[in-house]
Amino acid sequence: MPTYFPDPAIMATFAVAALVLAITPGPDMALFISRTISFGTRHGLATVAGAITGITVHTLLVAFGISVLILTAPAAFMALKMAGALYLLWLAIDALRSGGGLTVTRSHRGKPPSLLGSYLKGLGINLTNPKVALFFVTFLPQFVSPADPNASGKLIFLGLEFVVVSLPVVFAIVFSARWLTATLAGSPVVQKALNWSFAAVFAAFAVTILTAEARR
Repeated sequence: MPTYFPDPAIMATFAVAALVLAITPGPDMALFISRTISFGTRHGLATVAGAITGITVHTLLVAFGISVLILTAPAAFMALKMAGALYLLWLAIDALRSGGGLTVTRSHRGKPPSLLGSYLKGLGINLTNPKVALFFVTFLPQFVSPADPNASGKLIFLGLEFVVVSLPVVFAIVFSARWLTATLAGSPVVQKALNWSFAAVFAAFAVTILTAEARR
């Protein structure tokens, strides 16, 4: 197996977390749906492409930044892992407290934007969203060891895995935009199920990391 491949168990665990995150309502999902409903499927897909580009940029920045941190300041890297675990725990609590939900704003029905405009809209919502950046900075490092000389390659692999796992979900969101809007907006049960799933997965990660670090 190539050195940049994480262990199969780690890849499987990360895939589950990525899937839960992908199906959880948020700004990205709302943008995909509103762009699709307002301007058509092509614009929804262009917005998805922009968002995926943003995720790739975040992944590369995190991968090379964390690699430098591992080499130059191992103690700071471990502090980042601890902070990340606490942040994941906060995300879990916030999902239950806020109730989540999906707010879709229908764009003004005028002259449709260009496909490039929709792409840039998706790119912008990822690159300028501090929560996305903070999530990647704190989440990805949980899946590498500070002693791993191939950490940067594995971080990039996990970022690409996140994209691969997310793509079927976001494609389904775009192609079922109208049905999904009615379902999520009108069904508190579905929203609550998604929020509890999100909270359970990331609370489990947070507790695992905190207890593992405490035993060292």
